[in-house]
Amino acid sequence: MSLTLTPELIEQYQKTVEKESSSLLAMNACFKTDPLEMCVRRSKVLATNHVFSHKVESEGRPVTNQKSSGRCWIFACLNVMRLPFIKQQNLEEFEFSQSYLFFWDKIERCNYFLNKMVECVRRGEPVEGRLVSFLLHDPIPDGGQWDMVVNLVSRYGVMPKKCFPESYSAENTMRMNRILQSKLREYTRELRQVLDKDGDDAAVTETLTHQMSEIYRIVSICLGIPPQTFTWEYYDKAKAYHKVGPLTPLEFYNEHVKPVFNIEEKVCLVNDPRPDNTYGKVYTVDCLGNMVGGKQTIYNNQPVNILMDMASESIKNGEAVWFGCEVGKRFAGKLGIQDIDIHDYKSAFGVDVNVCLSKADRLIYGESLMTHAMIFTAVTLNDSGKAEKWRVENSWGEDRGEKGYLIMASNWFREFVFEIVVDKKYVPEEVLEVYNTDPITLPAWDPMGALAAAHS
Repeated sequence: MSLTLTPELIEQYQKTVEKESSSLLAMNACFKTDPLEMCVRRSKVLATNHVFSHKVESEGRPVTNQKSSGRCWIFACLNVMRLPFIKQQNLEEFEFSQSYLFFWDKIERCNYFLNKMVECVRRGEPVEGRLVSFLLHDPIPDGGQWDMVVNLVSRYGVMPKKCFPESYSAENTMRMNRILQSKLREYTRELRQVLDKDGDDAAVTETLTHQMSEIYRIVSICLGIPPQTFTWEYYDKAKAYHKVGPLTPLEFYNEHVKPVFNIEEKVCLVNDPRPDNTYGKVYTVDCLGNMVGGKQTIYNNQPVNILMDMASESIKNGEAVWFGCEVGKRFAGKLGIQDIDIHDYKSAFGVDVNVCLSKADRLIYGESLMTHAMIFTAVTLNDSGKAEKWRVENSWGEDRGEKGYLIMASNWFREFVFEIVVDKKYVPEEVLEVYNTDPITLPAWDPMGALAAAHS
């Protein structure tokens, strides 16, 4: 049985809408207004304030801006990392170079992709099959996951932004990405031809080596070549002069950053409530990564209340929290408010939106997935010690919310936060023990393999 949209049925729909005064009023408002802005509840805005019961000692300055790029996962990591570093160095403001890690991610990610294309051939995956087609759709995205930034920092270290500043293609990645996409698809065909011919490892390695030399040239032209060593000169809050270096970025991380922020001591917890993905187990996603020989992307799946408690505990102890979420839902962007009740869709459209399905059903039916990474810097706890609201440092500049800081209700956290990262000292032993089990592999197209990439 199927429904045909006959002229009579369309006329019935039209007459119904035209008889509804609320629909006509909403139609008039939408003529010149963003539908989401029209639905914002004034009462919720009036009840919102950036006052919190627990807050990290000092927040990072300046507010960062990823601009037209999908580097939020890198920005969020470096924004968390800079807080203890600023305190240690007694700085007024500071940024790590996001472009530095982005450069190495592009290089490593292209190499990872090409090696996966070789693996797919050896696994018998046809180029028209779902897996290879999915991977070829976007072979070099900007977005990433926590374990990917761990790979980059562990291998390449970090450096101050002043020593490797932004370039046009770091802030506006579309053109560079399209060049790389074209080359990676071309290289995939070339690799399959080499493998079809004789499958010789030496021939494959020779082909990959040449291909990556061309990738390195493209990325270097777009982003610049990071210095192998650098010297950092700066004034502290007391206006005293300091000089660090010359040293490599990895030496800078190991000697000056790692003592206050050891990225390998951080634990990534996720909330995936789908019935088939049991809590208390670890998962990974097929072909998801950014570095050959790097850390595997691992998800420790836990109930959302565990994530909220661990994030609260970290903030109570003065440590900010990296997290991944679906940023676009129930979000009043200009005001910087994330709250399930911020939009009154029912009054405007006669139906509710976003929360008619459960969090699990939204994942199952393609209505939800992680899109963006930010950091928590404050939380308000009620008399029972449970979180009520959160302060969020974003990486979209100062134009959103309170000079770049958003406010999130805990009802929004439960529905749209999928991932947090805290120091393992805040994680119960029984949760840590889950990492000792073998991960369950989800398919490459599973929504838990989504990459944090959203920009303003």
